Amino acid sequence: MQDKVTFEYAIIRIVPKVEREEFFNVGVILFSKRKKYLGIKYRIDPKKLKTFSEEIEIDLLNSYLHAWELICKGDPEGGAIGKLDLADRFRWLAASRSTVIQSSQTHSGLCSDPLKELEDIFNRYVL
Repeated sequence: MQDKVTFEYAIIRIVPKVEREEFFNVGVILFSKRKKYLGIKYRIDPKKLKTFSEEIEIDLLNSYLHAWELICKGDPEGGAIGKLDLADRFRWLAASRSTVIQSSQTHSGLCSDPLKELEDIFNRYVL
């Protein structure tokens, strides 16, 4: 138990018609302060997207999520948000929104390997 550290995560959702409040999970953002880790993993199922909405282009959603990935990495192309510290970047990405791309409330846990935990949560809630 001593090798375990706390982490927080949020599920990334696509809400094609915000007014209907229907969504499906497409990814996970995971943050561990002690491990100095902020990661994201996502995948949009084109068939599922078409089931929810024919109007939204998958390429547009992927480009927005790629921007989230740049922010996670602290890449200069992540803009001003990408320059913030890890905790602030996670809080910004996991903040409540009323847009097509949203995140769940944050959840917490203990892990020894944040990357493995990200994979496990992704497999459990997205795939």
